[in-house]
Amino acid sequence: MSIFLQTPTPNLEQSLDFYRRLAFHEVDGQNYIFTDGKVYIQINPEHSARAGFKIYRENWSEVVSALSSLTHVMKLNEGYLLSDPAGVWIYLLEGTAPFDTPAADNMESVLGNYVGICLEIIDITRAVSIYEIIGFKLTAGSAESGFASFSLDNFVVTIMKPLMCPHLFFNPSMTYFNGKINNPVIIDKIRKLEIPITEEITHFNKEGIVDNIIIRDPGGFGFFVYND
Repeated sequence: MSIFLQTPTPNLEQSLDFYRRLAFHEVDGQNYIFTDGKVYIQINPEHSARAGFKIYRENWSEVVSALSSLTHVMKLNEGYLLSDPAGVWIYLLEGTAPFDTPAADNMESVLGNYVGICLEIIDITRAVSIYEIIGFKLTAGSAESGFASFSLDNFVVTIMKPLMCPHLFFNPSMTYFNGKINNPVIIDKIRKLEIPITEEITHFNKEGIVDNIIIRDPGGFGFFVYND
């Protein structure tokens, strides 16, 4: 099984420049695939592309049958398409992925330590059911608590109920946790690279210092660059 994040783009060159400046490794130039060693991101220049996940395996028929009671599933030539309650598109694709997605601990982008995808969802109970049917396993929290983390082949998705976060939220967003010492250094690097900062967050700092930030790629995919 291989899992990619898909990010759309209004301008392919701008998206390529964004990931190159942040020192993501370009592992497949033909298919515009980048990685930081933990997550694989495919830039899709088609205007019909939407931010979401692409999951490859040989056959999804049994999973699709189970999902159909929870959400509409669209048949595609290469597999199936559905969306979770956050509106994130999930592509269940059959066959061989364009690139293998092994983890590589010796890689890292400017953004630091990647810990997974984060989603803000109103209907958490239904979201939990959808991700579990796809094959994700609960690793922390629960639907009842309003916070739950899932993993599938080391691909982590964390879902949260609304109004928990005192800052902007973009579905989906990648999350990076770098610690209180390293994150200010990383924020400074992002500024020097002239990457636009969507939100400077001071809420968690008693002295009003910007110690967490949010950025977005040209297609709108969010990045939470946090200290913890």
